[in-house]
Amino acid sequence: MSLETPTQQTPAVAVTGLTKKFGEHTVLRGIDLQVDRGKTVCLIGASGSGKSTLLRCMNLLEQPTSGTVLLDGLDITGRDVDIDAVRSHVGMVFQQFNLFPHMSVLRNLTLALRKVRKLSKEQAEDVALARLAEVGLSAYVKHRPGQLSGGQQQRVAIARSLAMEPRVMLFDEPTSALDPELVKGVLDIMRQLAAKDMTMVVVTHEMGFAREVADHVAFLDDGLIVEEGPPASVFDSPRSDRLRAFLSQVL
Repeated sequence: MSLETPTQQTPAVAVTGLTKKFGEHTVLRGIDLQVDRGKTVCLIGASGSGKSTLLRCMNLLEQPTSGTVLLDGLDITGRDVDIDAVRSHVGMVFQQFNLFPHMSVLRNLTLALRKVRKLSKEQAEDVALARLAEVGLSAYVKHRPGQLSGGQQQRVAIARSLAMEPRVMLFDEPTSALDPELVKGVLDIMRQLAAKDMTMVVVTHEMGFAREVADHVAFLDDGLIVEEGPPASVFDSPRSDRLRAFLSQVL
């Protein structure tokens, strides 16, 4: 079973009744979340609230204990799903950059293009160079990751995901490992993606970014979505005491 061409009405991601346990510890307690096509959803909350686990369940880097995850209408938690094929349609950008340190920037991008998408060397390089140009790194194709700043490495990681032409991009606190002066460059790239209607789910502590860019914000606490809605509602008119207390600490 593989992903079909979705209708415009089909949510890009639909999470229903999702739970996740690690041994006796319950991290997610029945999450329902819908991500519409072309929209940006930001997940906010204190460390340990379950945000990253929820994100990792969306492409089965973590196997849910129960519940379902639909990607373009396909239940990717079903037993007959080729999860490697599904993951090729989902870009993932981590806190750490996860680049191959012994490979050039260009080869970091072309590897999956050749092995997964089966492009020729010339085709893969054309795609990679176009994506690197989009993130402002055309001059660094021959560099190795260790020769780049943290912000540049994260932009390479974003370009690598974009090169696979994903249907959804997942970002797990993509700026948390960066020095403060490098954060803006990465957030600017993400703003550009949102402006181009890339479907994105972003775990972030950057409240200004969430307020400005997100179409929908979900606040997690202790494995539950306590409150969600448009940014103006979540940030300016919080209904729950827990969200008000969280925002008083981060704004």
